[in-house]
Amino acid sequence: MSTMSSMLTGSGVELPSSLFAYEIIDYIGEGAGSRIYLVSHPDTHQIYALKYVVRKVERDERFVEQLENEYEVGRLVSHRGLRKSIDLKVNRTLLRKTIDACLIMELVDGIPLEAQLPKTLSDTIETFIQTAQALESLHQTGYVHCDLKPNNILRSAIGEVKVIDLGQACKIGTAKKRIQGTPDFISPEQVKCLPVDGRTDVFNFGATLYWCLTSKKLPTLFNVGKSENSFLVDTEIPTPRSLNPLLPETLSNLVMECVKTSPVKRPTMGDCVRRLEIIQHVLQRNGQTAGIRTSEGSRHGLVARV
Repeated sequence: MSTMSSMLTGSGVELPSSLFAYEIIDYIGEGAGSRIYLVSHPDTHQIYALKYVVRKVERDERFVEQLENEYEVGRLVSHRGLRKSIDLKVNRTLLRKTIDACLIMELVDGIPLEAQLPKTLSDTIETFIQTAQALESLHQTGYVHCDLKPNNILRSAIGEVKVIDLGQACKIGTAKKRIQGTPDFISPEQVKCLPVDGRTDVFNFGATLYWCLTSKKLPTLFNVGKSENSFLVDTEIPTPRSLNPLLPETLSNLVMECVKTSPVKRPTMGDCVRRLEIIQHVLQRNGQTAGIRTSEGSRHGLVARV
């Protein structure tokens, strides 16, 4: 629990002096039903990130469950591109009702893609190679992320990538009882509450790369509609190359394969790694770079230079 004293940050956020004995150093940000702080371990003084959830009403219990889930999955991962969980602490009443909880996580130095995109096509491809490698490792562990999106991919100043937020991750083959995911990146099987596997993450991955390359959000079944008769027509979705003619056709084709409505028609995450590496190699061999800059009518337009 937090101590009695607290202070306000420059942004006006109340900052408790401690939570579960961890000293609060600064406010990092917030997520679904949670706040994230920079903290120091009471004994070792090691610096971590702490995700804090307060259960105010019954429905807040789902945020605690996601915290517990993130802890369980985050303990199992070892890939450098996946954020690791360190500890979980839960404060409960005598009747076992949750009061508040916190997840201690590896501190990650990076900015979400949602806030800052890579400046070149080469850097974008490298970012998604690293993302795909991290997710492939998660799949080999037996889990699916289920919520990949620009806000869950952090990139450091030197280009190192970390995939975060394992709160919705689940074992391969799980059929969730309710729709979980982010509307603009969610796969059709998630909307229909069908079993998920690695190719579910491939769809989320493709939708995220689509947005990074075009500044447009991919039409998803969630946004089209959730009725039994709702459907997406793959061929009617504009390709990245049609929206940005300077993109390599091979890259555009890969993105469109990733977001096929049918999971069996999508590549595996390992295939995505290999194909992106080939695209990157060809660009480098030909001495091509592509800078992403703000242009008229677009948040970022592509400029190719040979």
